[in-house]
Amino acid sequence: MPATRKQQAPAPNRKAEARASVLPTQNQYSSIEQALVDALAAYGVTGLAIRADGALHRFDSADKPKGNRNGWYVCPSLEVGVYGFWHTGEQHTIGIGGEIDPTAAAEARLAAQHAREQREAERRQQQDKTATQARRWWAAARAADSGHPYLAKKRLHPHGLRQRGNVLLVPLYFNGELVNLERIFPDGDKRPLFGGRAKGVAGLVGKLAGVSRVLVAEGWATAAALHEAMNVPVVVARNADNLEAVARRVRQRLPDEVAITIATDDDRFTDGNPGVSKARLAALAIGAKMLMPTFCEGCKRCTDFADVALCRKGETP
Repeated sequence: MPATRKQQAPAPNRKAEARASVLPTQNQYSSIEQALVDALAAYGVTGLAIRADGALHRFDSADKPKGNRNGWYVCPSLEVGVYGFWHTGEQHTIGIGGEIDPTAAAEARLAAQHAREQREAERRQQQDKTATQARRWWAAARAADSGHPYLAKKRLHPHGLRQRGNVLLVPLYFNGELVNLERIFPDGDKRPLFGGRAKGVAGLVGKLAGVSRVLVAEGWATAAALHEAMNVPVVVARNADNLEAVARRVRQRLPDEVAITIATDDDRFTDGNPGVSKARLAALAIGAKMLMPTFCEGCKRCTDFADVALCRKGETP
């Protein structure tokens, strides 16, 4: 049935509140470098050699894996510093003490804007580079081997996948152009190419031309299992967080008479069940129906349609 629940207001960001509670109060500092050292220490970032040279500097956020480079700071003057974290959207201004005068505040806003523009330019440049790599790899790859360990384990056909060495390649598109590849390794590990576009990108199992119904699912294996069982095209969103963006784009690109159904994973063993909660938001966003997997009585393993397909064949997902 169509999802009709109202979307509730987001829960408070407890992590952000906890961080805010340990941020240093406005103290008197002898230098902006020391002020930034203290401010960043509240976020678990230590050991930086702060440079007040007016340039944008990047550093690793403590809550992400090493090498993430999600933190940034810039000192537009020797009295003011601006710092933030790309992945959370946080941005803060700090001075060496007391009120920040209007001129310094304006300089800080301008520095932050320049930082955002530089970050966006770097992101677009990296996405273009990754898209070029993806197209080169895809063009040189061979058709996927139906006996590939991942396909054999899932009991699925390749459905147009290609293979590079022992790695399966899932093409990911945006506005009709190949922009990234998801790599599926023999052990089932899945990774996109570094730095490629992620939000709104999608794969496809089947063909969209002339159809009356389309499904949107998270992973490629789930999409392939649904396509084989129902003989309808299935759009691959890759993960729960991307479902809504992909669903919106699919709705925009298809005629109104084509029905769209969100085929959800049921992350019943995960707090908050992101598979269902994110699928519900996607369904609400475009007025779509939801399709959920039905598990065998007492099943403690299956969470998606690909698991169910294996389970019903008497095999372990």
